[in-house]
Amino acid sequence: MAVDKPKGPRSVALVGPYSSGKTTLLEAILHICGEIDRKGSVNAGTSTGDGSKEARDRQMSVEVNTAHATYLDDDFTLLDCPGSIEFFQESEGVLSGVDAAVVVCEPDRDRVLTLSPILKRLQDRNIPTFLFVNKIDKAHGSVQDLFNSLQSVTNRALVLRQVPIFKDNIITGYVDLASERAYVYKEGDASRIIDLPPEMAEEEGTSRFEMLEKLADFDDHLMEELLEDIEPEKEEIYSLLQSDLKEGLVTPVFLGSAEHDHGVRRLLKALRHEAPEASVAAERAGFDAGSNAPVAQILKTYISAQAGKLSLARVWSGKISDGDSFPAGRIAGLFRLQGAKTEKIVTASAGEIVALGRLEEVRTGDILSMDAVLEPETSADSLEPVYNFALYAENRDDDVKLSSALGKIVEEDPSLKAEHKQETQELLLWGQGEIHLKVALERLRNKYGLNVKSRKPKVAYKEAIRKAATQHARYKKQSGGHGQFGDVQIEIKPLPRGSGFSFEEKIVGGSVPRQYIPAVEHGVKEYLAEGPLGFPVVDVSVTLFDGQFHSVDSSENSFKSAARIAMSEGMPKCDPVLLEPIYKVEISMPSEYTSKANSIVSGRRGQILGFDAREGWDGWDVLTAMIPESEVHDLIVDLRSATLGVGTYRSEFDHLQELTGHNAEKVLQSREQ
Repeated sequence: MAVDKPKGPRSVALVGPYSSGKTTLLEAILHICGEIDRKGSVNAGTSTGDGSKEARDRQMSVEVNTAHATYLDDDFTLLDCPGSIEFFQESEGVLSGVDAAVVVCEPDRDRVLTLSPILKRLQDRNIPTFLFVNKIDKAHGSVQDLFNSLQSVTNRALVLRQVPIFKDNIITGYVDLASERAYVYKEGDASRIIDLPPEMAEEEGTSRFEMLEKLADFDDHLMEELLEDIEPEKEEIYSLLQSDLKEGLVTPVFLGSAEHDHGVRRLLKALRHEAPEASVAAERAGFDAGSNAPVAQILKTYISAQAGKLSLARVWSGKISDGDSFPAGRIAGLFRLQGAKTEKIVTASAGEIVALGRLEEVRTGDILSMDAVLEPETSADSLEPVYNFALYAENRDDDVKLSSALGKIVEEDPSLKAEHKQETQELLLWGQGEIHLKVALERLRNKYGLNVKSRKPKVAYKEAIRKAATQHARYKKQSGGHGQFGDVQIEIKPLPRGSGFSFEEKIVGGSVPRQYIPAVEHGVKEYLAEGPLGFPVVDVSVTLFDGQFHSVDSSENSFKSAARIAMSEGMPKCDPVLLEPIYKVEISMPSEYTSKANSIVSGRRGQILGFDAREGWDGWDVLTAMIPESEVHDLIVDLRSATLGVGTYRSEFDHLQELTGHNAEKVLQSREQ
């Protein structure tokens, strides 16, 4: 059985949890392929990826890094995605344009749960996936136990492709289960083939049969061969490994150490022979790769204060050339990216990922054709924001500049959201966590020269009243010439929660002329913007039932002033009470952490409404609760700390609720300071 090797340029995303070694793996691949003379280091700030100041200051990826490599005449674009859950949107954006993903993880059974959201997302999007267990030289315990733990966090069948060779409890090489060849690692060089150690024969045979059994679950012919003890041909095995990966049935698992180049060449060979051609991803995305019409999709937007805008795009069909004009504008530069460096090119063909210069009207996700700019039928999900800062420019003259710069960083990162909160008159920046927002502030400073400060946002407290009162007030002023005179009698009553504000008039006999009644309502509303406790008043009814006027001295302004006086004197008699916003919160986490989530909610004055299984997520729960807004702000910090970083939540305003006692006193004291 002949196995056809995929042809043409392909793109591969490197994804995985924080500190798993994705950027180190990228360096190893680029060095092996001859793209760089020497491997850089994340710690030393010399890696090809992580070129931004924000990334190097933190020694972590904060955005997708793109690089090109050629291995044995096959071209690959490698997309190194951030590992921190706070920057997961970066992965979301580019996954629609890749042919395969390599999930990089550490050989730590206690942390395999951090892979669950990543593997689930790749499976949902039907992206062929490889799993590379990095840092295998630092592994402790059984590889088989690790493999079983990995299988527990994904519904796809994992296929172990290698078993390690140990010497003095140190992994010195591996046996390839498909080729049945044994290799010993060589530092910084290709592994050397050796004879299969006799003591490995039984383990190799058992592991290989388990691999074949997994493949036989999806192929009747192989199942028949195994049942009849017929040794399948190697070409048949390679063909099934290739087709099952393409169809998303299996995830092959490889072992290695990117730092020492161990297993990296074997991974590259698997990518070369098994990662599907670009036409498969094009079909998955709804495009005809065989068409000659130029079509490209924007995967990521980069904006530089000096160089302007670059749109990272996957060419799905046809050819794109520098200078081509689209409805979105003319391409002003066509580039291949190598980390922070750009290489100018003339044309790009179907399957390639390139950067398009200065297409100001396109956004991440847009599809470019010669006829129109289209939005994709299925776009990357923008993550729900879970953390926010209130922002203000140190220099008030920079407010307009700040709004413009925020628009640009939000365009680069759709998981950021800027909004002006009318209730508290604050500019809020929403994101995926504290580090995420701090990086955004650093970009504002580094890219746009803006010194921006942040603080914890204010809570939109309100106040209401518990009982009714009537109040008479007169505004009288004489200062020569026409004076001012307004006299009102009002009734103030509480309304059911959520009713808002109501104004009525029951004037009899013209005691207050009709032309002045709107001014009375205006005065009442002005006062309600800040009640006796210092917050906006809600759920109150005010009725004007009597008053007096002067034929010469009365005016709209005098009646508005009288109304304000009546409210300021009458409201304290109505037993005012503080109201705090309550949010309905849905917390998602692995079932083993549900009890911890319960404790977190209870410790934040939350009311647990119940929990259920998370739809589509085996072994996950969704806990629903009512939590005060003041307790939601840093909820994500505790939640991630308790769930290995994988727990998350979504929330929405539900209702206002009375706040009394010590908690109310604290709010009022902070208001006075």
